[in-house]
Amino acid sequence: MWLRQQTRQVKVKDVPIGGGAPVSIQSMTNTRTEDIAATLQQIKALAEAGCEIIRLAVPHAAAVEALPAIVAQSPIPVVADIHFDYRLALGAIEAGVHKLRINPGNIGSRDRVEAVVKAAAERNIPIRIGVNGGSLPRDILQRYGRTPEGMVEAALRHVKILEDLNFADIVISLKASSVPLTIAAYQLMASKVNYPLHIGVTEAGTVRSGTVKSAVGIGAILAAGVGDTIRVSLTGDPVQEVILAEEILRALQLRHQGLELISCPTCARCQIDLAAVAEEVQERIGGLSVPMTVAVMGCVVNGPGEAREADVGIAGGDGVALLFRKGQVVRKVPEAELVEALVAEVEQIAAERAGK
Repeated sequence: MWLRQQTRQVKVKDVPIGGGAPVSIQSMTNTRTEDIAATLQQIKALAEAGCEIIRLAVPHAAAVEALPAIVAQSPIPVVADIHFDYRLALGAIEAGVHKLRINPGNIGSRDRVEAVVKAAAERNIPIRIGVNGGSLPRDILQRYGRTPEGMVEAALRHVKILEDLNFADIVISLKASSVPLTIAAYQLMASKVNYPLHIGVTEAGTVRSGTVKSAVGIGAILAAGVGDTIRVSLTGDPVQEVILAEEILRALQLRHQGLELISCPTCARCQIDLAAVAEEVQERIGGLSVPMTVAVMGCVVNGPGEAREADVGIAGGDGVALLFRKGQVVRKVPEAELVEALVAEVEQIAAERAGK
C-alpha cells in the first residue's frame, strides 16, 4: 500500500475527499445539462460503472433550472462546473448541488465572491479550484511561463481569496495536457498545502491515447502518495473514464473491489486461443462486485504460480487447461469448455462470499 500524504477532509454529500479516505472516482457528463432525462440516464450509467461523484457543466440559466430535478434523482453527489457568472453559482447552490467547481478570481468583484462563498459555507458545500495549464493568467505566463511554478501560483491566488473569507472546504486541481507538467505541478502543490487534491490529465485525448496519458500521469502522482480523488478525461463515452479510473486504482492496490483479471501476454508455448478466452471472461464477469482475482494463463510455465496467487484461474495446455482454486487443481477442462467452467467457478466463489 502506498504511503499517502495526509490532507484535510471535505465531504461531497456523503463522499469524503482527503483525510485518509479512499481515493474517489469522478467523471463529467457530456449531455446538455438542461436535457434532464439524458443527463440522468448518463449519470446512472456512470454510477453503475463505479463513478462516485459526477460533475455537470452549468453554462447558462437553463442548466441551473434543470439542477433541482437532477440533484433529486441522481444516485451520486452532483458538482456544478461554473465559469465567470456568480449568479449561476448561487443558483446551483440553491438547487442543492453538493460541490462547486469555480475559480473565485474569475467571477467578478469581491462582493460577488463573498456572496458565493457565504452561500456555500451555509450549506457545507466545498469548492474546487481548478487550474488548467493551457489557460494561465497573462502575468503569470510572463513571469513563470507554462511551468509547474506558474500553475501552482495561479491556484494559490484563488486559494487566498477563499482563505481571506475564512473558507477552507477547498479542493485543488492542477491539470495540463502535458503529463510531465501535470506530475510536477501536483508534486509542487503537495509540498505547499494540505488541501485535498483532485488529480487528472486534462484533454488527454481519445480512448487510445488518453488511456496511456492518464494511466501514466495519474498513476505516477498517486504512486508518489499524492491525490485524493481522480477524474480520467477521455474524448468519448465517459463510462470509459470510470472503467479506466477503476483499473488505475486497482493497479496501485488502492482499490480492491470487484474483479481483477490477470492474463499472460502469451508466447510460442501457448497452445490455446488465450486472447479470445481472456476477452470473453472479461466480458462475462467484468461487472462483478465481489472482490476476486481471476488468472487466465497460457501454459504451465507461469500459469500455476500466477494461478496460485489468484482466487481462481486456468493454465492452458494442448487443447485443454487446468482449472485452479488458490493454486489447487480442481480439474482438467477441454478448451471448448474453458470459459463456461471458469465463469461457473467464479460465480460459485462470488455466491460463497456473498453468503458470508
